[in-house]
Amino acid sequence: MAAATCLPAEDQLLCSICLDVFTDPVTLSCGHNFCNTCITAHWDTNVPHHCPVCNRLFHFRPELHVNTLISEMAAQIRHGAHQESRSSEQHAAKPGDVPCDVCTGPELKALKSCLVCLTSYCETHLEPHLTKSGLKRHQLIDPVKNLEDRMCKKHDKLLELFCKSDHMCVCMMCAMLDHKTHDVVAMKDECEGKKSELVKTEAEIQQMIEKRRVKIEEIRRSVELSNKAADREMEEGVQVFTALKETVERSQAELIKTITEKQRTTEKQAEGFITELQQEICDLKKRSSEVEQLSRSEDHLHLIQSFPSVNTAATAPTKDWAEVTITPPSYEGTVVRAVNQLKETLSEQMRLLYEVELKRVRRHAVPVTLDPDTAHPRLILSDDGKQVAYGDITKDLPPTPKKFSYCACVLGKQSISAGQVYYEVLIKGKTAWDLGVAEESVNRKGQIKANPQNGLWTISLRDGRRYYAPAGPTVHLCLTSQPEKVGVFVSYEEGLVSFYDADTAALIYSFTGCSFTGKLYPFFGPSPSDAGVNSAPLIICSVNQEEGIQHH
Repeated sequence: MAAATCLPAEDQLLCSICLDVFTDPVTLSCGHNFCNTCITAHWDTNVPHHCPVCNRLFHFRPELHVNTLISEMAAQIRHGAHQESRSSEQHAAKPGDVPCDVCTGPELKALKSCLVCLTSYCETHLEPHLTKSGLKRHQLIDPVKNLEDRMCKKHDKLLELFCKSDHMCVCMMCAMLDHKTHDVVAMKDECEGKKSELVKTEAEIQQMIEKRRVKIEEIRRSVELSNKAADREMEEGVQVFTALKETVERSQAELIKTITEKQRTTEKQAEGFITELQQEICDLKKRSSEVEQLSRSEDHLHLIQSFPSVNTAATAPTKDWAEVTITPPSYEGTVVRAVNQLKETLSEQMRLLYEVELKRVRRHAVPVTLDPDTAHPRLILSDDGKQVAYGDITKDLPPTPKKFSYCACVLGKQSISAGQVYYEVLIKGKTAWDLGVAEESVNRKGQIKANPQNGLWTISLRDGRRYYAPAGPTVHLCLTSQPEKVGVFVSYEEGLVSFYDADTAALIYSFTGCSFTGKLYPFFGPSPSDAGVNSAPLIICSVNQEEGIQHH
């Protein structure tokens, strides 16, 4: 049978120098014990050597040996103290924890709360509930605060039932007295039902979270595509403007070259005349010198003999410079001609640019059909919903909220509330029309003044030659050619409505910075037939994204 371990009290294992539990204890011949480091330090500063307790003198400094028995007992005491400290730290109640209601010293963290005793217990004080048969039947739950709130204020009984009729927790007395005709169930059963609902709710929440994660990825992909599109557009824009800049610089260089060449030709001609005149001056000076020398001669025979040749040479005919002039070159029109040439070059570049732009816009083409429920009674729609013309007879149709009853126009069936949309309308043979988009809320029962303020973004033709955009104020459009097919492009988020000559790719007009507040619909106004002059219909065309551009 193993012997029980019996340790002395902690105060019996204290060093009399440091007053702490022994560390490497040594025993002197007088029987007193000290820490090895303590007695060594004491003797290093105190001579002669003596015992700090009994003052026994030692003639020689004693050789020190560790007392293994006392060292082991001191080590066990230190280990027990450390374990107790760690246990106390681990179980000490922290802010937010439920403290033990029984502890009288430092508050320890409660492990369980008893719904019968209405008390919270730490690990030590919980033991009776785990071992005593009478307390084992008590209901233990995870520690909670304010256990008194779980008691019925009226009967001072535990709230352990749930009244489904009144949706409230009740005690046994409440169930028998105030809720005896109600649907009362055990709180545990109600909790199971609530847990099932919570599981379902949690699943729904997780589904909502997943949907939002998918939406985040969708938005990120959209931003990524937008960034790529922006980079591509920026790159193309830089290329276009670089080409335009090079064209302008080239035209400028050619202009400077032309003017410089004219200037150099004039200078070269002048230099030739000046050189010739200077040579003639030298010749004339030579003649003058010969004449002067002969006129001063005293040799009569020499003068008479030389006179004929000298006089003939002196009076020899020379070039008549009276009619010779330097006419400065004419620079009038040089800059104008250069600018016109540049304009033609830029126009060609713009045409190519418009072709690229229209091809890009055509990628957003959608099928559009006319909505007969919105058509004015005077209008005639084709069976396929692709053509509309102005009729001579007003049809007797019942009025509806969607129908235009005053202005002879019709809307498309397809609404525009997001993204980008493009469609084309054939207007060949017509002398008047209105095309564009209209808000769903546009006035359908009275006169409409076409402008964005009234929910209309359109362009119009009148008298076969007057094009304008009722932008408020009206913008008159100067077109180089009459379009036979008009393309309509809408970018909802960008607030843009653009009109193109679908054959030449020329931009006719753009409404920018628009504020759309609701659905938009394609808008068609064929205008009165004007005694047959404007009887041709407006025709919605199918868009071929690879269709070529006509060049005029």
